[in-house]
Amino acid sequence: MKQEAFARRPADALFQLPCACQNLRRLTRIVTRIYDRELRKAGIEITQFGLLTALAIAGEANQKTLSAGFAMDSTTLTRTLALLRRQGWIQVKPGKDRRERVFRLTEAGKRQTAAAQRHWEAAERRLRKTLGPSGWKQMQTTVAQVTNAAAEA
Repeated sequence: MKQEAFARRPADALFQLPCACQNLRRLTRIVTRIYDRELRKAGIEITQFGLLTALAIAGEANQKTLSAGFAMDSTTLTRTLALLRRQGWIQVKPGKDRRERVFRLTEAGKRQTAAAQRHWEAAERRLRKTLGPSGWKQMQTTVAQVTNAAAEA
């Protein structure tokens, strides 16, 4: 990238670089703040809520499945699962072999997920309102396309 190209850009576009990765990371940080601000009222963050919700839907899942499904590195997932376990929201049991661990919600985890749901819905409404119906639909379509394409790249 040439430095002259940046010199001609308006100040408000300074951080909208011609780099898909940087723009997507910036977007996810901004959107994460919206959800975390709402979910904080329930004492939880969006990453934790996502994992709890996935376990609520699936019933149980092993770490490999969760890592692949959330495209989350093993270290981050391990740290987040440990926090959920310390909170008493998930329990772990042995899997098919001695290395596999299977996670499921506890009763406290089910209550926490239900309590956080309305705060998640508030964040969803806020973002939907900002984007409008067509913007929301377009965003969902584009995110799915980019996710699928990037997974194949």
